[in-house]
Amino acid sequence: MRPFLFGEKMKFIDIFAGIGGFRSGLERAGHQCVGYIEWDKFARKSYQAIYKTKGEYTAHDIQQVKGVELPEADIWTFGSPCQDISIAGRQEGLIKGAKSSMFFEVIRCLKERIGGGEDVTCLSYHGKC
Repeated sequence: MRPFLFGEKMKFIDIFAGIGGFRSGLERAGHQCVGYIEWDKFARKSYQAIYKTKGEYTAHDIQQVKGVELPEADIWTFGSPCQDISIAGRQEGLIKGAKSSMFFEVIRCLKERIGGGEDVTCLSYHGKC
């Protein structure tokens, strides 16, 4: 891994993109989105209306994505579904939860240098809050 210089533009991929919260911040900081993955059709339509996505890699279902298909990126951002591990959710856990286990799909695909994700309180307790 090479060090990045201050102010250097990095490429990122937006996984579980929603309507683009991570993208908004990274683009404002001068970085470039090279692709996004989002399952929800309404979130995808909003994302495409908000951002210029023409020519970017896109996929609907991360479970169908092969890591080698993804464009080169310095950063992967993801806010994976957390309903199964959130205090407000069913607390089925990261492994048994059908939604929260999508986290492992990112790990399966991950081949880049830097990853960033959103956390909820129960993630570190494995759903035992």
